[in-house]
Amino acid sequence: MANAWKRNQSTKILTPKNLLLFVSTSLLLLAFLYLSSTQTPQNPKSPHNKDLIVDRPIKPFDCFNSPQAHPVFANIVEGLKFPFIYSLSDYGNLPEKPHKNIVRTLKGKPFRRPDISATVQELLETMRGKNRDGIFVDVGANVGMASFAAAVMGFKVLAFEPVFENLQRICEGIYFNRVGELVQVFEAAASDRNGNITFHKLVGRLDNSAVSATGAKMAFKSNEEIALQVKSIPLDEVIRESEPVLLLKIDVQGWEYHVLKGASKLLSRKKSEAPYLIYEEDERLLQASNTTAKEIREFLRSMGYHQCTQHGTDAHCTKTD
Repeated sequence: MANAWKRNQSTKILTPKNLLLFVSTSLLLLAFLYLSSTQTPQNPKSPHNKDLIVDRPIKPFDCFNSPQAHPVFANIVEGLKFPFIYSLSDYGNLPEKPHKNIVRTLKGKPFRRPDISATVQELLETMRGKNRDGIFVDVGANVGMASFAAAVMGFKVLAFEPVFENLQRICEGIYFNRVGELVQVFEAAASDRNGNITFHKLVGRLDNSAVSATGAKMAFKSNEEIALQVKSIPLDEVIRESEPVLLLKIDVQGWEYHVLKGASKLLSRKKSEAPYLIYEEDERLLQASNTTAKEIREFLRSMGYHQCTQHGTDAHCTKTD
C-alpha cells in the first residue's frame, strides 16, 4: 500500500514537457501542410519535361504502358565526350554468329561508337559554344543512337520512329540514360502529308525498315520483309514556329525528300534560326522511292540551303541566305 497514493492523484496534462511536445508536433504538422499545398504534384510516371509538352497533333509514345522488350543487352558506348548507354536490338544469329558488340562486352569492352552519335555531339557542342539554344529533331530515330547522344548533353529531343520494336529500345535507352525529361518520341513516320504509309520491316532485323520494299532489300540485304501500315505526319505540324531547332537529322532509307517537303516551314526560317541539316543521300534508296539526290538538292536550294557537303552517304547542309 506504500504506492497506493499515486493512483489517487490527478494527472497533470499541461506539464512543461507535454506542452513543449504539443507545440513541436503542431509546428511540424503545420509545416507539412504548408509544403504540401505549395508544391505542384509530380507525376512519377511522366517521362517528359513540361517544356516539351505543348499542344501537338500527335501524342508521344507511352513508354510506361508499352510491353517490355526482351531480352535486354546494353552497354556504354566508347569514344564519346558525352557517353551514353545503348541497348542492342539486333543480336545476330546466336550462338553461331553473335553480334560484335556482345563479343566486345564479354571481353570487358564497351560498344563501338556509332559515327552519327559522334557527329551529333560535335555539332551541338559547337552550337552551344556560340550560345545557341534549341532542340534536336531525329527523324528515323531507329533505336536512339543520335537521340541519346544529344539528350545526355542536356538538349531536348523530338524523335520520330514508326517501328514498334525500335520504340521499345528507345524506351530502354530513356531509362538507362535518365533522359525522360528531355526526350519525346513519336510512333510515326515524318512525311509530306497526313495519313498512313506502308513500311517494310526486315525479318530478324528489328532495327531497320524502309518505305520501299526494294529499298529495304537493297539496304539490308534481305529478301524477307513484313509490310505494315504506319502513321505519317509532316514535321511542320508537330514543330511549333516558336520552337528553335538547332539540328535536324533524317535517315529514312530513301524517304528523305518527302520528309523535307513536310518541313518546308521549318527549313524556310531565316538563316540565324534555320536548323543545320543532316540527311542520308543514297541514290539507290532514293530511286527506289521515286526520288533523286538532284531533286532534293534543288528543293533545298529553293529553301536557301546552298551549302551542302558530302560525308559518306550523308549530306550536311547549312543555310546561306
